[in-house]
Amino acid sequence: MGVVRVASYNTRDFLDDHRLAARIVRAVDPDVLCLQEVPRRLFGGWRTARFARACGMAWSGRHRGSGGTTVFTSSRVRVLEAGHTRLPVHWPDRTRGYAVVRVGVEGGGELTAVSVHLGLRPGERVAHTERILAAIARRGPLVLAGDLNEEATGAAWRLIDVPDRLRLVSPAVPTFPARAPRRRLDVVFASPGLRVLPHRPVSVPEEAWARASDHRPTWVDLEVPPG
Repeated sequence: MGVVRVASYNTRDFLDDHRLAARIVRAVDPDVLCLQEVPRRLFGGWRTARFARACGMAWSGRHRGSGGTTVFTSSRVRVLEAGHTRLPVHWPDRTRGYAVVRVGVEGGGELTAVSVHLGLRPGERVAHTERILAAIARRGPLVLAGDLNEEATGAAWRLIDVPDRLRLVSPAVPTFPARAPRRRLDVVFASPGLRVLPHRPVSVPEEAWARASDHRPTWVDLEVPPG
């Protein structure tokens, strides 16, 4: 069996202390980091690549059309495939999309990770979730991670959280707002064949969370069976 740590982090377009955000990522030390709200426009690629280096992680690049979603990977996994897909929105709403990375895990098989950032409109969240789930339906083992902009009672969340397909595996703790979290918006779901290992917290000064972003990251350790 291989073990992989999957994390999700909304970095708010690096409007806060991106250097501190990178230090937090290093403390979490994920193998797969699903990101939301990385810069998309002016110098967005350069800024995201710089952030990846500061995190000590690799980035496949080319996130145009991703709506600010992408995935970083550590040297402990092997990238087999990476891509970004645009989702339809009504102008002038923020662009939306999702990112997919397929990796080989040492001691295990392959894992596909999907980074999502759903919108502020409930109907749009449902429509986008249906598109994403249809696109990844034949992939597995699978994790879907990101900022859903809704909690467990939301319709999009309920579409994802179907036990024989994907189930919630990240800790049941709020992630937003970072200064005094009240809402669990940032989550990780995983397919049934991935076993959840006991959660391991990291040591980060309490005041650092809100200086790095308006969200806190979430993460989970998973056991990936051999291919």
